[in-house]
Amino acid sequence: MPTALLPPGPKGHFITGNLVPFSEDPLGFLTRCAREYGDVVRLGKSNYLLAHPDLIEKVLVNGEGHFVKIAGHEARKRSQVGFPEAMMNSEGEDWLRKRRFVQPAFHRKYVAACGEKVISLTEHLLDSWRPGEPRDIYGEMSELSLDIVSRFLFHTPIHDEARHVAAAVDAIMRLTGSPFRFPMWMPTPTNVRLRRSLRKLDTVLAGIVRRYRERPGEPQDLLGILLSAEQTLSEEQLRDELATMIMSGHGTTADGLVWTTYLLAQHPEVQARLVAELDEVLDGRVPQAEDLPRLRYTEAVVKESLRLYSPAWITSREAIRDCELGGFHVPAGTTLGVSQWVTHRDPRYYEEPEAFRPERWLDESIKQLPKYAWFPFGGGPRLCIGAPLAMLELVLITACVARRFRLELAPDCVVRPRPALALQPVGVRILPHPRAIRSGTGSLPREVSA
Repeated sequence: MPTALLPPGPKGHFITGNLVPFSEDPLGFLTRCAREYGDVVRLGKSNYLLAHPDLIEKVLVNGEGHFVKIAGHEARKRSQVGFPEAMMNSEGEDWLRKRRFVQPAFHRKYVAACGEKVISLTEHLLDSWRPGEPRDIYGEMSELSLDIVSRFLFHTPIHDEARHVAAAVDAIMRLTGSPFRFPMWMPTPTNVRLRRSLRKLDTVLAGIVRRYRERPGEPQDLLGILLSAEQTLSEEQLRDELATMIMSGHGTTADGLVWTTYLLAQHPEVQARLVAELDEVLDGRVPQAEDLPRLRYTEAVVKESLRLYSPAWITSREAIRDCELGGFHVPAGTTLGVSQWVTHRDPRYYEEPEAFRPERWLDESIKQLPKYAWFPFGGGPRLCIGAPLAMLELVLITACVARRFRLELAPDCVVRPRPALALQPVGVRILPHPRAIRSGTGSLPREVSA
């Protein structure tokens, strides 16, 4: 191909490159790079950052077949940390076959049917809230989302095993949150904790599968689909698929719920408008999945939260052949990073990009946004398979919480984002205050029982 220019970027240290500034502040470093150097930034010899929505679309949609998510997949399976047999860790025809296989479990009728369970579990949690009592909102939302996703995937709660799942998720988050990774055979504290957590997770998932097989006539959920495969899946394949679905289905959703709660607690005017919509649409009753089309401002709150604090804050693809992006040469083997954090806060696409303004999603001008100026669930063929379920949870749970409580941040909490595998909210503590809500029978408003 004709010689093309290499993109600009920070020079970095002659030995460590840009590893130190990235590891110290990934979010700030990537944002500064995009604002200073443009839409294609060379972060290192084989690492580029893409910031323009059109380039992000080109890479994620991958219509020309230049890019893969996991290069050298088969060769890396033996050494990969985590769950190499799972769909999300697969590539090419192997990924496509697995995606088609599990897709029926995420049919819209099953997602919609999950709404009732989302509401009942959320209301049960809110019944335990006491006026003005600080809540560990991350722990509570994590348990709630884990309960929801387990019932969706295999129609059973995993209360007793939840702490082992949470431990495995946390260990993997800590591993991926560090730019320095020792080989798994080295007995570092992180590696020891990770191996222990994964062994516990194996035991938990084996028990779930065993109990599931003992119950006849189960609904068509993910585990039922996996167990009904014409070609019997190995225990490793079952484990990997279930583990990744549980971890991605509850971890990122919990992060999104906490970030939304955090933003609402800081903006009483947004809470007021949200409650006005809930009073008008619900008239005092609990929300249902059927209400979602009318809860437009509630959805806007969630979308704005996902814009500012998308749990998926960065993803990447690898070029498998030389190509050109944005007028710059991309050699084969280059890792191309696309960051929701960077592009979602780009002032070219969002007025006051750092401000929490849900009303922007109700403005007609939002239709003029480039398609990939907002991509919290990724995009292209590998768009998150659980995106509809995640949005249903986020909107319904937000509606339940705001309907019953006015939220404040605890005065002593210091909140920061931790960019690991997902963008985790650290330090969020909430003070809930019961609201007077409309009765629904035409009577005077009543205080919600707390």
